[in-house]
Amino acid sequence: MQTIDTQWILIGAVAVVGLSMALAAWFSYRRKQSKKLQDRFGPEYDRAIQDLGSRAKAETELKARTLRVESLEITALAQAEAVRFNVSWNGLQSRFVDDPRGVVVQADQLVRELMLKRGYPMRDFEHRAADISVDHPAVAENYRAAQAIALRSEQGAVSTEDLRKAVVHYRALFDELLEVKDAPPMVTQEARMAASA
Repeated sequence: MQTIDTQWILIGAVAVVGLSMALAAWFSYRRKQSKKLQDRFGPEYDRAIQDLGSRAKAETELKARTLRVESLEITALAQAEAVRFNVSWNGLQSRFVDDPRGVVVQADQLVRELMLKRGYPMRDFEHRAADISVDHPAVAENYRAAQAIALRSEQGAVSTEDLRKAVVHYRALFDELLEVKDAPPMVTQEARMAASA
């Protein structure tokens, strides 16, 4: 009888130790996942927690964003397209003094055009900002700040300095999104001569 009691005690102790180890492993995994998301999303991680009210909901949302963006065909620009976008940006920036409100609207339109060209879907603003935060978390907040100023501008409630800040925010996003495909190396005259020799 005493042998049976001892066996049950040993089985119980092994079960408790096993369960404790499993829980410790699970908590360690969750901590690593949280750290990984924090490192990847930076301030966007904290924003998601604040917006959604809990770490678990925020992490679920950030993982869903990542999966959604991974399913998109985001492509870098060809060199000629990048040059065209840069020329457009320089043109609108040069018009700022004469038409700051108009330039903010044009900057928003140019950023949207660039996003579309790269392969980002043009849903509502929050979806666009969320999509950008996956690969460009550092500038997602710039996009939100620029958009907020642009919306206030429509109501006439901003200063020229605010409009300048919006253009600076749009520029940070624009520069980050203006990724260019690696151009094929240029073949020099010397290389052609060496190849034909």
